[in-house]
Amino acid sequence: MDRNVAAQVILMPRIGYFEGTDPLVLAKLAAEGIETIPVANTWDGHGKYVNHLTKGEVDVVVGPLHKVIPVRPGERVKASDLLFACNNFDIPVVLVAPASHLEKARKALGDVGANVHVVAPENFEAQIRKHL
Repeated sequence: MDRNVAAQVILMPRIGYFEGTDPLVLAKLAAEGIETIPVANTWDGHGKYVNHLTKGEVDVVVGPLHKVIPVRPGERVKASDLLFACNNFDIPVVLVAPASHLEKARKALGDVGANVHVVAPENFEAQIRKHL
């Protein structure tokens, strides 16, 4: 057997997910061999802080819209600050919001970059798969 072949590591796609992400979507993807790891905003401590992600660590970050919109009075952090590493390392972000509120959701996010996608629940899994 070729030693180079034996030494190769096959990396499976990996999703970083915020708390509250649809568990059935994550379970379906996990059953297909896609790795999932929890990521956190600055408040919930659910997993690795999303702004500490590095290039190649995850293929996509997913979750509910509210996890990236700071709501504390006087909060100076914006969604673009929270997702800085994702934009810096070209990690796509897929956020879910009700279909009836997609435009309001995009407005609430502000200028977060072209790599942040807000989708309705019925399009969530399909949008995630585009980035795997």
